[in-house]
Amino acid sequence: MINLNCIFDPTFFRFILVGCVNTLAGSALMFTLYNLAGFSYWPSSALNYFLTSILSFFLNKYFTFKTKHWSVKMVIAFILTIVVSYVAAYGAAKPVIHHILKNHSQKIRDNISMLAGTCLFTTLNYLGQRFAAFRTKDTEEE
Repeated sequence: MINLNCIFDPTFFRFILVGCVNTLAGSALMFTLYNLAGFSYWPSSALNYFLTSILSFFLNKYFTFKTKHWSVKMVIAFILTIVVSYVAAYGAAKPVIHHILKNHSQKIRDNISMLAGTCLFTTLNYLGQRFAAFRTKDTEEE
């Protein structure tokens, strides 16, 4: 069982700060690609996460989780966390929101789906980064 005190600690708040910066930049990119550049749902959201994940890795490694070591396992865990969180969040958000808002336009449904996907992604990503990619002795013992 995960202790909630180990989730809502200073690391969580640093993650939220990094996440806000990444989310603002990524969301601006994603919604611009979708609404102004004519990209569809999947390419605009995927480019957002591909590009901002590179920045996220370094900010989370050094600032959020203060991890000093490097390993192939860490990089693979980070990439897998991003991919699984992205596919799960956006894969779930689109059909649910499209069903709920079935009487609205495609553009409204997709925009709300991307917003919901962003929220779900953030939650899944934090848990994956905290307990898989940047796992430390402290998180292993909690």
